[in-house]
Amino acid sequence: MLGRVRSLQFRSGGATLSYDATGRGDPLVLVHGLSGSSRWWRRNVPALSATHRVYVLDLAGYGQAARQRALGVREAAALIAAWLDHQDLQRVTLIGHSMGGHICMHVAALRPGRVRNLVLACASGLLKGSLYRLALNLPRAALTGRLTFVPRILADAARSGPLNLWRSTTDLLRDSVQDLLPHLAARTLVIWGARDALVPASLGRVLAAAIPGARYEEIPRAGHVVMVDAPAQFNALVLDFLRQGEPQAS
Repeated sequence: MLGRVRSLQFRSGGATLSYDATGRGDPLVLVHGLSGSSRWWRRNVPALSATHRVYVLDLAGYGQAARQRALGVREAAALIAAWLDHQDLQRVTLIGHSMGGHICMHVAALRPGRVRNLVLACASGLLKGSLYRLALNLPRAALTGRLTFVPRILADAARSGPLNLWRSTTDLLRDSVQDLLPHLAARTLVIWGARDALVPASLGRVLAAAIPGARYEEIPRAGHVVMVDAPAQFNALVLDFLRQGEPQAS
């Protein structure tokens, strides 16, 4: 019987992926965003793990793996793809927030035979602009989200350090997923916060329109960290999407 496990590690090519796991069922993998950690999914894991084996990752350079050098989005995707192979996970649901969603799109493209469902929450794959311009939007992003979550954002950012944040931000702004979107085979749900000040909802609509068969949902009063700002709505949308994809009994 599968139980709850904490602080497991997978190493490949000198990089470390840290993760916790809980629940039973088909695998569901949660990937945090820039300056984030596995703690950002605290309001989502209980609901999702009731029907799935939930793996909550800490990317290299963040969370439990904060002492590592942060990887670029494609390097991080390759590491996660290697971990999926190592675990031999099948019928995987990937849920990625912001940079995590950006990474998940690359993972889905690398392992179409393993990734069945893709949930993109305020994903950064089409975001363009300068690092300076992005930094200017950070205070507004904090004010449009759940204010009680700001200390967690600041603590995780401090743990990762300015060098890792700079590496990750400059890399994601250079990388675009535009060319791979029409070829994504996974069932896709795109969820956005209508008040997102970092990655505007207009980009979410463009992203969903470019992925074959993708469903788009917008949560009116949520900001960039949509799964924290509106956890009940976020969880309900994800679980409904997953139920719709289950084989129907004959």
